[in-house]
Amino acid sequence: MNEEFKTLSQWVSFLETSILPVSRNSLADLEMLRFDEEQLSVLTVARIVLRDPLLMAHVLRYLQNHRSRHQETEIIEVEQAILVLGLDAFYQKVMGGLGSIEDQLNEHPAALTNLQRVERRAERAADYAREWAIRLNDRRFGEVYVATLLHDLAEMLLWIFAPLPMLKIREAQQMDSTLRSQNIQEEVLGFTVHALQHELVIRWGLPQLLVMLMEDAQATSSRVRNVTLAVNLARHSDNGWDDAALPDDYNDIGQLLRMTPLEVRRWVVPHETERFNRSL
Repeated sequence: MNEEFKTLSQWVSFLETSILPVSRNSLADLEMLRFDEEQLSVLTVARIVLRDPLLMAHVLRYLQNHRSRHQETEIIEVEQAILVLGLDAFYQKVMGGLGSIEDQLNEHPAALTNLQRVERRAERAADYAREWAIRLNDRRFGEVYVATLLHDLAEMLLWIFAPLPMLKIREAQQMDSTLRSQNIQEEVLGFTVHALQHELVIRWGLPQLLVMLMEDAQATSSRVRNVTLAVNLARHSDNGWDDAALPDDYNDIGQLLRMTPLEVRRWVVPHETERFNRSL
Protein backbone atom coordinates (compact mmCIF):
# COMPACT_ATOMS: atom_id res chain seq x y z
CA MET A 1 0.00 0.00 0.00
CA ASN A 2 1.08 3.57 -0.53
CA GLU A 3 -0.37 5.43 2.40
CA GLU A 4 2.87 7.34 2.90
CA PHE A 5 1.79 9.68 0.11
CA LYS A 6 0.67 12.94 1.68
CA THR A 7 -0.24 15.28 -1.18
CA LEU A 8 -2.81 15.23 -3.93
CA SER A 9 -0.14 15.52 -6.61
CA GLN A 10 1.73 12.51 -5.20
CA TRP A 11 -1.42 10.39 -5.31
CA VAL A 12 -2.29 11.52 -8.84
CA SER A 13 1.22 10.68 -10.07
CA PHE A 14 1.08 7.27 -8.41
CA LEU A 15 -2.34 6.38 -9.75
CA GLU A 16 -1.47 7.66 -13.21
CA THR A 17 0.90 4.73 -13.72
CA SER A 18 -0.68 2.11 -11.45
CA ILE A 19 -2.19 -1.04 -12.91
CA LEU A 20 -5.74 -1.32 -11.62
CA PRO A 21 -6.89 -4.60 -10.12
CA VAL A 22 -10.37 -5.76 -11.10
CA SER A 23 -12.98 -8.11 -9.77
CA ARG A 24 -11.92 -11.76 -9.54
CA ASN A 25 -15.31 -12.69 -10.96
CA SER A 26 -14.69 -10.49 -14.01
CA LEU A 27 -11.34 -12.15 -14.63
CA ALA A 28 -12.86 -15.62 -14.30
CA ASP A 29 -15.85 -14.81 -16.51
CA LEU A 30 -13.68 -13.31 -19.25
CA GLU A 31 -11.28 -16.25 -19.16
CA MET A 32 -14.15 -18.75 -19.41
CA LEU A 33 -15.68 -16.79 -22.27
CA ARG A 34 -12.36 -16.68 -24.11
CA PHE A 35 -12.50 -20.41 -24.78
CA ASP A 36 -16.21 -20.58 -25.60
CA GLU A 37 -16.36 -20.16 -29.37
CA GLU A 38 -20.15 -20.17 -29.43
CA GLN A 39 -20.56 -17.41 -26.83
CA LEU A 40 -17.44 -15.26 -27.40
CA SER A 41 -18.31 -11.95 -29.08
CA VAL A 42 -17.80 -8.22 -28.69
CA LEU A 43 -21.23 -7.98 -27.03
CA THR A 44 -20.67 -10.74 -24.46
CA VAL A 45 -17.25 -9.34 -23.50
CA ALA A 46 -18.71 -5.83 -23.24
CA ARG A 47 -21.42 -7.04 -20.87
CA ILE A 48 -18.77 -8.22 -18.41
CA VAL A 49 -16.75 -5.01 -18.68
CA LEU A 50 -19.85 -2.91 -18.09
CA ARG A 51 -20.50 -4.60 -14.74
CA ASP A 52 -17.04 -3.79 -13.36
CA PRO A 53 -16.23 -0.07 -12.84
CA LEU A 54 -12.50 -0.66 -12.39
CA LEU A 55 -12.27 -2.80 -15.51
CA MET A 56 -14.19 -0.15 -17.43
CA ALA A 57 -11.72 2.49 -16.23
CA HIS A 58 -8.80 0.27 -17.22
CA VAL A 59 -10.19 -0.22 -20.74
CA LEU A 60 -10.79 3.50 -21.25
CA ARG A 61 -7.33 4.41 -19.98
CA TYR A 62 -5.74 1.85 -22.30
CA LEU A 63 -7.62 3.31 -25.26
CA GLN A 64 -6.47 6.84 -24.44
CA ASN A 65 -2.86 5.74 -23.98
CA HIS A 66 -2.88 3.87 -27.30
CA ARG A 67 -4.96 6.25 -29.34
CA SER A 68 -4.12 6.34 -33.03
CA ARG A 69 -3.04 9.61 -34.63
CA HIS A 70 -5.78 9.05 -37.21
CA GLN A 71 -8.52 8.60 -34.62
CA GLU A 72 -10.59 11.78 -34.76
CA THR A 73 -13.35 10.92 -32.30
CA GLU A 74 -13.14 9.81 -28.67
CA ILE A 75 -14.45 6.36 -27.83
CA ILE A 76 -16.71 5.94 -24.81
CA GLU A 77 -19.01 3.09 -25.82
CA VAL A 78 -17.33 -0.12 -24.61
CA GLU A 79 -18.67 -2.22 -27.49
CA GLN A 80 -17.10 0.21 -29.94
CA ALA A 81 -13.84 0.17 -27.97
CA ILE A 82 -13.57 -3.63 -28.06
CA LEU A 83 -14.54 -3.66 -31.74
CA VAL A 84 -11.74 -1.19 -32.53
CA LEU A 85 -9.21 -3.21 -30.53
CA GLY A 86 -10.33 -6.64 -31.68
CA LEU A 87 -10.96 -9.52 -29.30
CA ASP A 88 -7.45 -10.97 -29.60
CA ALA A 89 -5.82 -7.63 -28.75
CA PHE A 90 -8.31 -7.07 -25.93
CA TYR A 91 -7.31 -10.32 -24.23
CA GLN A 92 -3.59 -10.08 -24.94
CA LYS A 93 -2.91 -6.38 -24.42
CA VAL A 94 -5.72 -5.01 -22.26
CA MET A 95 -6.30 -7.98 -19.96
CA GLY A 96 -2.73 -9.24 -19.80
CA GLY A 97 -1.20 -9.05 -16.31
CA LEU A 98 -4.31 -7.81 -14.49
CA GLY A 99 -4.68 -8.87 -10.86
CA SER A 100 -7.76 -9.07 -8.66
CA ILE A 101 -8.97 -6.67 -6.01
CA GLU A 102 -9.48 -9.68 -3.73
CA ASP A 103 -5.76 -10.48 -3.87
CA GLN A 104 -4.80 -6.82 -3.53
CA LEU A 105 -6.87 -6.42 -0.36
CA ASN A 106 -6.23 -9.87 1.05
CA GLU A 107 -4.95 -8.39 4.32
CA HIS A 108 -7.71 -5.77 4.52
CA PRO A 109 -11.07 -7.62 4.37
CA ALA A 110 -13.02 -4.65 5.76
CA ALA A 111 -11.68 -2.42 2.98
CA LEU A 112 -12.60 -5.06 0.40
CA THR A 113 -16.15 -5.20 1.75
CA ASN A 114 -16.47 -1.42 1.51
CA LEU A 115 -14.99 -1.34 -1.99
CA GLN A 116 -17.41 -3.99 -3.21
CA ARG A 117 -20.26 -2.01 -1.69
CA VAL A 118 -19.20 1.09 -3.64
CA GLU A 119 -18.94 -0.97 -6.83
CA ARG A 120 -22.42 -2.44 -6.39
CA ARG A 121 -23.74 1.05 -5.70
CA ALA A 122 -22.08 2.31 -8.90
CA GLU A 123 -23.69 -0.47 -10.93
CA ARG A 124 -27.13 0.34 -9.53
CA ALA A 125 -26.65 4.04 -10.23
CA ALA A 126 -25.54 3.31 -13.78
CA ASP A 127 -28.63 1.15 -14.35
CA TYR A 128 -30.86 3.97 -13.08
CA ALA A 129 -29.13 6.55 -15.28
CA ARG A 130 -29.37 4.41 -18.41
CA GLU A 131 -33.07 3.71 -17.84
CA TRP A 132 -33.79 7.40 -17.31
CA ALA A 133 -31.71 8.40 -20.35
CA ILE A 134 -33.77 6.04 -22.51
CA ARG A 135 -36.97 7.56 -21.07
CA LEU A 136 -35.59 11.00 -22.00
CA ASN A 137 -34.92 9.81 -25.56
CA ASP A 138 -31.17 10.20 -25.14
CA ARG A 139 -29.80 8.06 -27.96
CA ARG A 140 -26.32 8.11 -26.39
CA PHE A 141 -27.51 6.47 -23.20
CA GLY A 142 -24.38 4.28 -23.17
CA GLU A 143 -22.26 7.35 -22.46
CA VAL A 144 -24.50 8.27 -19.53
CA TYR A 145 -24.19 4.72 -18.20
CA VAL A 146 -20.37 4.75 -18.30
CA ALA A 147 -20.14 8.22 -16.73
CA THR A 148 -22.37 7.10 -13.86
CA LEU A 149 -20.48 3.84 -13.42
CA LEU A 150 -17.22 5.80 -13.00
CA HIS A 151 -18.62 8.71 -11.00
CA ASP A 152 -17.04 7.46 -7.74
CA LEU A 153 -13.89 6.02 -9.30
CA ALA A 154 -11.51 7.91 -6.98
CA GLU A 155 -13.25 6.50 -3.90
CA MET A 156 -12.82 2.97 -5.28
CA LEU A 157 -9.13 3.57 -5.97
CA LEU A 158 -8.53 4.86 -2.45
CA TRP A 159 -10.19 1.79 -0.94
CA ILE A 160 -7.67 -0.27 -2.93
CA PHE A 161 -4.50 1.75 -2.43
CA ALA A 162 -5.22 3.52 0.89
CA PRO A 163 -7.44 1.11 2.86
CA LEU A 164 -6.39 2.21 6.35
CA PRO A 165 -7.07 5.94 5.89
CA MET A 166 -10.38 5.14 4.20
CA LEU A 167 -11.39 2.91 7.11
CA LYS A 168 -10.45 5.72 9.49
CA ILE A 169 -12.71 8.10 7.56
CA ARG A 170 -15.60 5.65 7.59
CA GLU A 171 -15.26 4.96 11.30
CA ALA A 172 -15.27 8.70 12.06
CA GLN A 173 -18.44 9.18 10.02
CA GLN A 174 -20.15 6.26 11.71
CA MET A 175 -19.32 7.70 15.14
CA ASP A 176 -20.56 11.18 14.18
CA SER A 177 -23.06 11.33 11.32
CA THR A 178 -22.96 15.15 11.36
CA LEU A 179 -19.36 15.21 10.11
CA ARG A 180 -19.02 16.67 6.64
CA SER A 181 -17.35 14.20 4.29
CA GLN A 182 -15.08 16.84 2.78
CA ASN A 183 -13.81 17.95 6.19
CA ILE A 184 -12.88 14.48 7.42
CA GLN A 185 -11.30 13.63 4.05
CA GLU A 186 -9.16 16.75 4.23
CA GLU A 187 -8.14 15.89 7.77
CA VAL A 188 -7.19 12.28 7.08
CA LEU A 189 -6.03 12.35 3.45
CA GLY A 190 -4.97 15.97 3.04
CA PHE A 191 -7.39 16.42 0.12
CA THR A 192 -10.94 15.54 -0.85
CA VAL A 193 -11.96 12.50 -2.87
CA HIS A 194 -13.65 14.84 -5.35
CA ALA A 195 -10.40 16.75 -5.88
CA LEU A 196 -8.57 13.50 -6.59
CA GLN A 197 -11.27 12.42 -9.02
CA HIS A 198 -11.11 15.74 -10.88
CA GLU A 199 -7.34 15.63 -11.30
CA LEU A 200 -7.23 11.97 -12.15
CA VAL A 201 -9.72 11.93 -15.00
CA ILE A 202 -7.86 14.83 -16.60
CA ARG A 203 -4.41 13.27 -16.18
CA TRP A 204 -5.69 9.94 -17.48
CA GLY A 205 -7.00 11.77 -20.53
CA LEU A 206 -10.47 10.32 -20.29
CA PRO A 207 -12.84 11.52 -23.04
CA GLN A 208 -13.96 15.12 -22.51
CA LEU A 209 -17.63 14.22 -22.73
CA LEU A 210 -17.16 11.65 -20.00
CA VAL A 211 -15.33 14.17 -17.82
CA MET A 212 -18.20 16.64 -18.24
CA LEU A 213 -20.86 14.05 -17.43
CA MET A 214 -19.01 13.04 -14.27
CA GLU A 215 -18.77 16.62 -13.02
CA ASP A 216 -21.70 17.51 -10.74
CA ALA A 217 -20.94 21.23 -11.13
CA GLN A 218 -22.29 21.00 -14.70
CA ALA A 219 -25.75 20.22 -13.35
CA THR A 220 -27.50 22.63 -15.75
CA SER A 221 -27.18 19.89 -18.38
CA SER A 222 -30.01 17.34 -18.22
CA ARG A 223 -27.51 14.55 -18.97
CA VAL A 224 -25.26 15.57 -16.07
CA ARG A 225 -28.35 15.99 -13.90
CA ASN A 226 -29.32 12.44 -14.79
CA VAL A 227 -25.93 11.12 -13.65
CA THR A 228 -25.96 13.14 -10.43
CA LEU A 229 -29.48 12.10 -9.43
CA ALA A 230 -28.81 8.44 -10.19
CA VAL A 231 -25.68 8.54 -8.02
CA ASN A 232 -27.62 10.25 -5.21
CA LEU A 233 -30.44 7.71 -5.34
CA ALA A 234 -28.05 4.76 -5.25
CA ARG A 235 -26.04 6.27 -2.38
CA HIS A 236 -29.04 7.19 -0.24
CA SER A 237 -30.96 3.95 -0.86
CA ASP A 238 -27.81 2.03 0.07
CA ASN A 239 -28.56 3.19 3.62
CA GLY A 240 -32.03 1.66 3.37
CA TRP A 241 -35.23 2.70 1.63
CA ASP A 242 -36.23 4.70 4.70
CA ASP A 243 -33.27 7.10 4.34
CA ALA A 244 -34.33 10.68 5.13
CA ALA A 245 -32.81 12.08 1.91
CA LEU A 246 -34.89 9.90 -0.43
CA PRO A 247 -38.05 12.10 -0.58
CA ASP A 248 -35.93 14.93 -1.97
CA ASP A 249 -34.41 12.48 -4.46
CA TYR A 250 -37.88 11.42 -5.64
CA ASN A 251 -38.83 15.06 -6.10
CA ASP A 252 -35.68 15.92 -8.07
CA ILE A 253 -35.95 12.81 -10.25
CA GLY A 254 -39.61 13.61 -10.88
CA GLN A 255 -38.68 17.07 -12.14
CA LEU A 256 -36.13 15.55 -14.52
CA LEU A 257 -38.47 12.86 -15.84
CA ARG A 258 -41.72 14.85 -15.62
CA MET A 259 -43.20 12.46 -13.07
CA THR A 260 -44.68 12.96 -9.64
CA PRO A 261 -42.52 12.01 -6.62
CA LEU A 262 -44.99 9.20 -5.86
CA GLU A 263 -44.65 7.81 -9.40
CA VAL A 264 -40.87 7.90 -9.04
CA ARG A 265 -41.02 6.11 -5.72
CA ARG A 266 -43.30 3.39 -7.13
CA TRP A 267 -40.88 3.00 -10.03
CA VAL A 268 -37.57 2.79 -8.21
CA VAL A 269 -38.32 1.27 -4.80
CA PRO A 270 -38.35 -2.54 -5.15
CA HIS A 271 -41.13 -3.38 -2.69
CA GLU A 272 -43.19 -0.35 -3.75
CA THR A 273 -42.99 -1.41 -7.41
CA GLU A 274 -44.09 -4.95 -6.57
CA ARG A 275 -46.98 -3.70 -4.45
CA PHE A 276 -48.01 -1.20 -7.14
CA ASN A 277 -48.00 -3.89 -9.85
CA ARG A 278 -50.15 -6.19 -7.70
CA SER A 279 -52.72 -3.42 -7.33
CA LEU A 280 -53.19 -3.03 -11.11
